[in-house]
Amino acid sequence: MCYTLNMKDRKTLPKTALARIYFIDREIASGKYPNTRTLAKAYETGTATVSRDIDFMRVMLNAPVEYDYFHKGYYYTEKTFRLPATFTSAEEIMALGLAKTLLSLYQNTPIYDAARQLLETITAPLDDTVQPRWYEDRIIVPPVPQVPFEPEIWRTICEGLRENHILTFEYRSVWNDGCHPRRVRPWQLLFDNGAWYLYGYAEERRGARMFSLSRIRNIGLTDKTFTLPASVDYRAHTDGSFLGVYTDDKKRRFRIAFYNDAALRIQERRWAADQSIEEIPDGVILSFTGTQYGKVLELVLAQGRDALPLEPAELVEDWLANLRDMQKRARGRHISGDTSLPKTKENNIL
Repeated sequence: MCYTLNMKDRKTLPKTALARIYFIDREIASGKYPNTRTLAKAYETGTATVSRDIDFMRVMLNAPVEYDYFHKGYYYTEKTFRLPATFTSAEEIMALGLAKTLLSLYQNTPIYDAARQLLETITAPLDDTVQPRWYEDRIIVPPVPQVPFEPEIWRTICEGLRENHILTFEYRSVWNDGCHPRRVRPWQLLFDNGAWYLYGYAEERRGARMFSLSRIRNIGLTDKTFTLPASVDYRAHTDGSFLGVYTDDKKRRFRIAFYNDAALRIQERRWAADQSIEEIPDGVILSFTGTQYGKVLELVLAQGRDALPLEPAELVEDWLANLRDMQKRARGRHISGDTSLPKTKENNIL
């Protein structure tokens, strides 16, 4: 089956097809005689999709693609042929280049090398056509702290996700010393601020739990499978707040006052779908609902003296408890003779 599109219809093709077609172009040009099955397996797509892409390359891009029945695969009758860069728009070329820059967020994780290699392959035919590549040194993604873990953990979890196999591993939680056995039905992998998390059903706890990959040890894949619930999606459980990886079962209404520079930073961002910001004489009050209680407390504490929680009452109490702990630790250092601690006259903040 062949495409019957004209060139202006190409703009309606899915953006994901661009990367896939350049991948097919690279594989055919390599002389390895790939067929639809091997191409589909390598790109993790369907054979019908690959067949349509090859037809598109023949009809719309004048690619000299032929099938060799002896080698059982495709080849270019013109050995030097590569897809023209004019097939893409300037915006698409720039988007591919910026994607390589954004990959730096995932550096030192198992997906980085594979993803980087794929993008390098896709953009290789375009490199000589877009000069200067001004954005490579002008649009930068600053590095963030990375949380390392063993590559085997990633591979085992991905296999469990793909085939819906139950995982077993030992886990060190933030609340306990030592590692404890876990038996988990893997649902999703989540990335947040340099760290990867496994979201799944913990059979011992009989509920959904979050596991940091850096604290997993001795992971294994069982032969037991599970049925993935239709409603499983971490994004659906944050109840409209956008604070990263953390959620619980209780929805709360939050009201927090922010002052000085923190007030400006709060106004610049969108923290929740239903947020409202009220200006007050020396700052702002942020109000919203969500289930990410731990992240909200973290946000308040991160602003130091420029944040004051107002609602709910448990947030106020947890904030005060943290202040008391900080004051106790500060006093302990001062009494022990640690002169590196700056002295203040506010010795009794509570």
